[in-house]
Amino acid sequence: MELTEKTLSSQTMFDGRIIHVRRDVIELPNGKEAFREVVDHPGGVCVLALDGEDRVLIVSQYRYPYNKVLRELPAGKLERGEDPREAAIRELREETGAVAGTFESLGELYPSPGYCGEIIRMYLARDLTFGGTDLDEDEFLNLERVPFETLVQQVLSGEVRDAKTIAAVLKAKVLQGL
Repeated sequence: MELTEKTLSSQTMFDGRIIHVRRDVIELPNGKEAFREVVDHPGGVCVLALDGEDRVLIVSQYRYPYNKVLRELPAGKLERGEDPREAAIRELREETGAVAGTFESLGELYPSPGYCGEIIRMYLARDLTFGGTDLDEDEFLNLERVPFETLVQQVLSGEVRDAKTIAAVLKAKVLQGL
């Protein structure tokens, strides 16, 4: 069976600084019409940065939609047209002061494909050197170093709930044999 849906029309519902929301009329594979509400997002990056003692750089920051502080890998939004690898290098330096000697892809994550087009690119950084941070004016976070195996256990126990952090940690565990 063909699964592709065809866009018949599209209407912008909200045009914000970070996200854009549209309502599309689509044709289903069976020929009937339906609606799709879509959040357009420029995408993001996250970095699993390991120091020389196999500790992961973790940031804690308040996440307004959940009304709580979450522990996550350093991450950030892509600027439209920005190279994801360069964005990841920038975000790692800005949030942690770290610069990586080696930097490799851990793949992509579609965090909420039912309604959002965001793609998060995940990276593994090693051979770190440190300088100063350069946080955005509306960015407040605490940095900690967590042993990789401790972080794996925190992911598995549900203590860490951030999707990009969970995916990157488990992919690194399996793919890198960490």
